[in-house]
Amino acid sequence: MKTFQRSILILAATGAACFGQQWEFGGLAGGNFLNTVPVSNSVGTATAGFQTGAAFGGYVGFNQYKHIGGELRYSYLQSNLSLKSGGAEASFSGMSHVIGYDVIFKTNRNQGKVQLFAAVGGGMKIFQGTGKEAAYQPLSQYGYFTKTQALKPMGSVGAGVKVALSHKVFLRTEFRDYITAFPTQIITPPPGSKYGSILHDFVPMVGIGVEM
Repeated sequence: MKTFQRSILILAATGAACFGQQWEFGGLAGGNFLNTVPVSNSVGTATAGFQTGAAFGGYVGFNQYKHIGGELRYSYLQSNLSLKSGGAEASFSGMSHVIGYDVIFKTNRNQGKVQLFAAVGGGMKIFQGTGKEAAYQPLSQYGYFTKTQALKPMGSVGAGVKVALSHKVFLRTEFRDYITAFPTQIITPPPGSKYGSILHDFVPMVGIGVEM
């Protein structure tokens, strides 16, 4: 929690420094869809990952150049932990926080009604297991759910469309892929188990933005 609070303060302070530029801000909502990673050991095979959940976010952007800008972003992602094997599934409550900065490459700026953009950047993703740990957990031969948190460096790529609703207000649709290492601190492999390493979090969102 302290790590999360410090991250929010950094995000707010950096965003304030951008207000000297032409800037925009907005909020978005959507969902997040994650891949699973393979699990193998002497007992058998399974998959580990996170369930689909809701996504909410906000951003502060600044437009210093005609076709290049920047955005500071925060997203809350509901993502319960999951283990699956042979038709059985075990789950555990969880969520994650994404904090990062993206460079935005865009088409015409403040001209016309529709603007396309692409984004590339990075930051950090905080995974949190929030369920209640129990002495017995189904599928524990493939992994242990833990009530803790893990901080992972993150890469981010995405694209989207902005459609002007008025001179200053626009509808924004976008798709992001948040890429991290798999958080084995949250779903802990038993001794002798091998986990896949890369986790993709696909996040489509729709929102409203305001240009200032």
